[in-house]
Amino acid sequence: MADEGNFSDVRFLTVSEVADVMRVSKMTVYRLVHSGELPAVRFGRSYRVPESAVQQVLKNAVSDRRTDTA
Repeated sequence: MADEGNFSDVRFLTVSEVADVMRVSKMTVYRLVHSGELPAVRFGRSYRVPESAVQQVLKNAVSDRRTDTA
């Protein structure tokens, strides 16, 4: 099991990068962060989002969509 305090292998994305990946506006990313749906780390006045968190949110969105249509 990896050391939970070790972030050397974690890739962080800016809000702008997250918005590009998710094809949404930066405001939508900020809303997701502030609502707690998208975990983020605050550095000064800016946020950084773990890439794995973005992938998880997108995966859950696809899973939720599949259960809605079933």
